[in-house]
Amino acid sequence: MTHGFTSTAIREQYDRAGFSGRVGWGERPALLVIDMAKAWVDPTERLGSDLSGVLHSIESLLLVAREARLPIFFTTMAYSTPAEIGSVVSRKLAHLDTMLRGSERVALVPELGRRPHEPLIEKPRASAFFGTHLLDMLISERVDTVIVTGCSTSGCIRATCESAFNYNFHTLVPREAVGDRSATAHEANLFDIDARYADVVSLDSALEHLRSQLVRSE
Repeated sequence: MTHGFTSTAIREQYDRAGFSGRVGWGERPALLVIDMAKAWVDPTERLGSDLSGVLHSIESLLLVAREARLPIFFTTMAYSTPAEIGSVVSRKLAHLDTMLRGSERVALVPELGRRPHEPLIEKPRASAFFGTHLLDMLISERVDTVIVTGCSTSGCIRATCESAFNYNFHTLVPREAVGDRSATAHEANLFDIDARYADVVSLDSALEHLRSQLVRSE
């Protein structure tokens, strides 16, 4: 069997095993923008890589989501002291020691144009749900669908999708709107996310659906 994430044989194997079902959209979507801050988006940073294409895709989604007046949530990772991170996590992820609250490194890139009413969540772990009030806010907004965008596909995107799935949200990932410093990790995790936790869709199809929300609200 050919091992590749675009292999028809691999996809058929997963389909036969009962993976990769389609969940589709619910009635009330929200847009999550995960960790599009300087530490991840600036290629000169320790964690950074070129996510310019991802950023452009997210900007397109933000434009339509704002027109449709959908809930929008941003995340970053920030700590006041290493003790706040935890000793085990600090040993595994040494880069977290540099993610200082209030620093330029953890600030969202200005191209996102976050509005004052759009929450910025400081998450202590990979999932946007862990140790935050995201679930409470989604329930308050009557959200049943989350569109997960940002970085990194192999870490915080995957973890957030798993949590959203476990909380029974329809979860959509526009493939052009997520990225990773490793192309291999990106492709492997997109495949697995699509098999286990979320519907991976094209940016165009996500935009088309959000525009239909706009038409219905007029």
